[in-house]
Amino acid sequence: MVRYVFITGGVVSSLGKGLASAALGALLQARGHSVRLRKLDPYLNVDPGTMSPFEHGEVFVTDDGAETDLDLGHYERFTGVSARATDSVSSGRIYSRVLERERRGDYLGKTIQVIPHVTNEIKAFINNGDDGADFMLCEIGGTVGDIEGLPFFEAIRQFSQDKPRGQCIFMHLTLLPYMEAAGELKTKPTQHSVKELRSIGIAPDVLVCRSAGPIPAKEREKLALFCNVRPDSVIAAYDLKSIYEAPLAYHHEGLDRAVLDAFGMDPALPPDLGRWHDVADRISNPEGEVKIAIIGKYTQLEDAYKSIAEALVHGGMANRTRVNVEWVDAELFEREDPAGHLEGFHAILVPGGFGERGTEGMIRAARFARERKVPYLGICLGMQMAVIEAARNVADLGDAGSEEFDHEAGKQRFTTVVYHLKEWVSGNQTVTRRADDDKGGTMRLGAYSAVLREGSQVAGIYGATAIEERHRHRYEVDIKYREQLERCGLKFSGMSPDGRLPEIVEWQDHPWFIGVQFHPELKSKPFAPHPLFADFVRAAVAASRLV
Repeated sequence: MVRYVFITGGVVSSLGKGLASAALGALLQARGHSVRLRKLDPYLNVDPGTMSPFEHGEVFVTDDGAETDLDLGHYERFTGVSARATDSVSSGRIYSRVLERERRGDYLGKTIQVIPHVTNEIKAFINNGDDGADFMLCEIGGTVGDIEGLPFFEAIRQFSQDKPRGQCIFMHLTLLPYMEAAGELKTKPTQHSVKELRSIGIAPDVLVCRSAGPIPAKEREKLALFCNVRPDSVIAAYDLKSIYEAPLAYHHEGLDRAVLDAFGMDPALPPDLGRWHDVADRISNPEGEVKIAIIGKYTQLEDAYKSIAEALVHGGMANRTRVNVEWVDAELFEREDPAGHLEGFHAILVPGGFGERGTEGMIRAARFARERKVPYLGICLGMQMAVIEAARNVADLGDAGSEEFDHEAGKQRFTTVVYHLKEWVSGNQTVTRRADDDKGGTMRLGAYSAVLREGSQVAGIYGATAIEERHRHRYEVDIKYREQLERCGLKFSGMSPDGRLPEIVEWQDHPWFIGVQFHPELKSKPFAPHPLFADFVRAAVAASRLV
């Protein structure tokens, strides 16, 4: 029997519901239970795929090609359970499904209403594919009281009534602000948040209170009294040096025991937290440090590259090295020489992105890394810019560029080294796309296989010649330029199984210069760092010793 934990938030957003959900999942796993985590978002976009990174942070892509909220990345990193398309839904997708069914006549001409039609669709989503897990953790985006979230709160209220007693509990995250003038934590915002939640028929079983430090006994008892929860179900979520300390901190506070108590379950054995003690030790006790520059388009919001930032932390953990990241706007190098800014960095990473803005700066950064022998990792757009740099400055294709930039300008400006992908194979189906298709969900998305060249650097890093990685892009490096580029030393060391699509390039005479068309950061975990990031940081450590 699957048990459901619904995680809601109040007072303010960005309290860490996703992190709390992920940490709880890790703790339940440590007690021998299987888990699955889901995110229900109240925004009206059908999915985050067409949302600006400045608006919503990165888009996390699953193996089966779903474009989802970045919280699913937290879920995977903490539990190791691969997310699926059925683990993320938005109000936009729910309403789209309801309207599609109405147009098909599924409702037999009835008046379509939020209750029961929208709420039933939400409940069907929660129920879908829940077999096999001991616990289903469902995070509701936004905060209680938001008008957009009301159908979700009503749906989980109904859902808990539909299930047998004791099969669903509610965990509510709130803020305990510290008032400097009064010298105390204030519980009133949490009381009001719980009151709002109870007014729509939901009573929390566990309170998780975000605060600057531990909750004194007096305030804990006050919260228990006025919010109608047990004192040992009031859990402090205080600030940590690293998010990967969260499972240990929440266990110390008793979160996993409080959740099991709410279900009437008696934990027979203590959890096995050896994995998380090792993770915490690697973070807290590094044996060195390196400086890595991330040169991107959306550097004003670090959440736009959340998985990359975390994968670098994981790579550092693999090498017991602290990775100090500096975010650099790629447009800076369109005005200034990169050398004046990149001297002193031990490695350079150019991440993915869309559109022409900043790409000339990325190309100049790739040239700096190639000529100065600085370790370079190009991801998606970062690989394409490295190939364009090689085509322009080494292979004598002086006007090399991308069809994407020509499309934006409305005219042909470049010899097209990077072109719009019009057809590819996904599973047993051929997928076709046009440049003027709708933007949402029209990319090459999800897990695809690649074949690595025997004896290549990447084959040595992976320890294999067959890999599978996640993609999210519309444009590909044109295979017709392969021979010219390889004669100059840029080897196409990874290809799609049919040999048509370049997946990985590497400079043969460079200590560490690799570009990948996919997104390796999406599969990295603190207890299982992605091999590319682990070796990239290793190369940065080696470079730091040469300085």
